[in-house]
Amino acid sequence: MSYVIGIDLGGTNIKGLIINQNGEVLKQHYIPTKDTEDGSWRENVKEMVEYLKNYLQQPVLGIGLSAPGLPNEQNQCIAYLPNRLKGLENFMWGEYLGDATYVLNDAHAALMAEAKFGVAKDKRNVVLLTLGTGVGGGILINGQLYQGLSQMAGHLGHISLNAHEETQSIVGMVGSLEYAIGNYSIEKRSHGRFTSTWELVEAYRKGDYFASYLWLSSVRKLAIAISSVANLLSPEMIVLAGGITLAENSLFEPLAAFMDLYEWKPGNKKTEIAQAYFGDMAGAIGAASFVLTK
Repeated sequence: MSYVIGIDLGGTNIKGLIINQNGEVLKQHYIPTKDTEDGSWRENVKEMVEYLKNYLQQPVLGIGLSAPGLPNEQNQCIAYLPNRLKGLENFMWGEYLGDATYVLNDAHAALMAEAKFGVAKDKRNVVLLTLGTGVGGGILINGQLYQGLSQMAGHLGHISLNAHEETQSIVGMVGSLEYAIGNYSIEKRSHGRFTSTWELVEAYRKGDYFASYLWLSSVRKLAIAISSVANLLSPEMIVLAGGITLAENSLFEPLAAFMDLYEWKPGNKKTEIAQAYFGDMAGAIGAASFVLTK
């Protein structure tokens, strides 16, 4: 039996686990990241790895590390992440941890988790969208993670839905999907009425007219974006992940209605839309899954 360690590095917590080649989780663990200006938070990642190794008491195939930012071409480190987790950029994790270590963007890792062991298992062509503070994503083509130039493929939150909208996303895109539905913009989009998407959805469920208008407008834009992605890539499945999907039927029912309006369905074939199976350990599971493909 082969074993792999998966680590999900976040600004608040480090999540770690051991899985075998069948995707069974033997052990999982959480510790605070303790993001510091001197980069000493990296010692907490090593502490997590040592804890998991001590539990396993046998060699691992390798380590997968999920993190925000864009990896280098060899998936050895995060090459680009300004203004967060100082000391992460260009830090060579394999040398530091003493094992073969593969580094993935966190949304790409979430896709790998679903493709290897989750709702998209056995699918060959899949797109994943993470709906949370912002909007991220990943693309699977012919069973392989497609990372693209600069490893930035799948950043679907930064596609434009409105070229006339002046508000720019963090990468400079106007009228972005991320602005249309991401939690970070909800206070501005609601003119200060709501501070979180959860508050907005609760008001929508209670029949608040303004909340209904705002929420359904966001879901409509999501449907347009998904239909556009389907036209571009024609995937077998589009997986939705992230905190906003916890809206459950309040999201998926109106989304289906709008998809009926905008989706191109040759031969009446619809693109399957599924809610992600994995929750907060998706990054760690996906990073470990990536190692299993090597």
